[in-house]
Amino acid sequence: MTDWPPKNLLCYGDNLAFLKDFDDECVDLIYLDPPFNSQQSYNVLFKEATGTPAAAQIKAFEDTWRWDMAANVAYTEIGTDRSMPTPLVELMRTLMNFLRPSPMMAYLVQMAVRLVQMHRVLKPTGSLYLHCDPTASHYLKVILDAIFGPRSFRNEVVWKRTTAHSDAKQGRKGFGCLTDVIFYFTKSDDFVFNPQYGPYDERYLKKYGHVDSNGRHYRLDNLTGPGGAAKGNPEYEVMGVKRHWRYSKKKMERLIGEGRVVQTRPGSVPQYKRYLDEMPGRPVQNLWDDISPINSQAQERLGYPTQKPLELLKRIVAASSNPRDVVLDPFCGCGTTIDAVETLNREHPDQPPRRWIGIDITHLAINLIKHRLTRFDPAPEFDVVGEPASTSGARALAQQDPFQFQFWALGLVGARPLGGKPRKGADRGIDGVRYFQDEQRKGALVTKPMLVQVKSGKVKSGDVRDFVGTLTREKAEMGVFITLEKPTAAMKKEAASAEMYLSPWDNHHYPRVQLLTVEELLADPHRPNPGCLQVPGGAGGPSVTLPRAQKHRRKGTRQEALDFEGTKGKPKKRRGK
Repeated sequence: MTDWPPKNLLCYGDNLAFLKDFDDECVDLIYLDPPFNSQQSYNVLFKEATGTPAAAQIKAFEDTWRWDMAANVAYTEIGTDRSMPTPLVELMRTLMNFLRPSPMMAYLVQMAVRLVQMHRVLKPTGSLYLHCDPTASHYLKVILDAIFGPRSFRNEVVWKRTTAHSDAKQGRKGFGCLTDVIFYFTKSDDFVFNPQYGPYDERYLKKYGHVDSNGRHYRLDNLTGPGGAAKGNPEYEVMGVKRHWRYSKKKMERLIGEGRVVQTRPGSVPQYKRYLDEMPGRPVQNLWDDISPINSQAQERLGYPTQKPLELLKRIVAASSNPRDVVLDPFCGCGTTIDAVETLNREHPDQPPRRWIGIDITHLAINLIKHRLTRFDPAPEFDVVGEPASTSGARALAQQDPFQFQFWALGLVGARPLGGKPRKGADRGIDGVRYFQDEQRKGALVTKPMLVQVKSGKVKSGDVRDFVGTLTREKAEMGVFITLEKPTAAMKKEAASAEMYLSPWDNHHYPRVQLLTVEELLADPHRPNPGCLQVPGGAGGPSVTLPRAQKHRRKGTRQEALDFEGTKGKPKKRRGK
């Protein structure tokens, strides 16, 4: 069981399908930050290599639920599957009588069937953290009670996610909402928990106003035994003062020899010298107001609409998992949970690493996580499950969902999506952009765009000619034309007729338009920086700005595996403990 998964997993597809495929009790910690049923459509404003937001936006996901056939199937499954907990079945019938087939009920039944599977795959010593807001937190709490049992509830963590603000301008009456809720449940009473500590506040630090000759801050603490003789505390004399003490005479003599017993004046009761640097810190409680949200100036900000701070996830992972444990995020989004696991692994290179599993239903998120992980040196090993690994698999994805095919294909060359739909007009003939740096001006690197267009259907020379015109109109130095089908001789001629780009970095000429097929990109093991893509300057990494992680040596390279082919849009089964 401890050998699964042998490598980290990044999974594309519906998390319910993956969860049902996992064996029982194979995961140590689950954190989920599902859509909140806020009835909003979120747009991603990407942070590019320049550190400034891009002008274009792309719809990341629609945080909207409605009663449809999928919700009906989930509700029916709860009522007919004998493996469902009886309290959950009764609860969902009651909620249906109250909420009717509404968007809220659709949200709850979809969450319920997934939470049942999460409970199943969780180890007996495992924990689950569900991050939500007041929109549905009250309903989710009783669903968790029905699945895990009320006794398995440990905490309702309240995270202060924003600062004070006024909603009066939006016409909203009421108190501003500053917090999110994180429900903490365990599968049994025997669970992993590592106490976490934060810095002391100023009032507490003032107690340590004394400084010894070594510059160490300390405070004086009571040495007398509470309860005196009635509690069995020994009585003897210390520095001319006879009292009942909390320590034996032998231990007291040792403390005096170590200089840990202080008498401030003759005849006063001796006290214990307690150093500040020996204290672990302030124990973390269930109100988390010490972790700042991600604002517009945050260095870790990726522009993902529901991105959570790295420190928030580090605290959860550190508290409820140990080295070698498996951490699962079934709604992994931009991958903060994965980043937190890897960061803790690098901070403790002497310990066996934790492993992670991330699942998301959009290639946009999968590609963003791939880019995010490049900040680690060396990059962690992981398999990508559910993505195309052949041209036939890519063709199946293109037929099933052209939008996801576009997002996936852009990720092959480390490009970011540009515009919301793969069509001209809204995106002006551009599907994505990748940045490179090959020139210095006034001591700073200049960031330049490499525009990308993706075609999954039949293409002709006129498409390439239009793309060349787009590059000219947008004043872009270079462009990449990705096609699922092999380019014709006429297309190659149009690409070759475009001007060459002269790089100031190495004084070499590069083709202004590069025609690349999905087949040759899949054959290149160096994605998202494939060798078949000619990038000037050697500094054209993924257009994601993240701080580099501290370098720790670990052998191995990232691998991507498992064909999408033959699965009819669903990932191949992956079992194991």
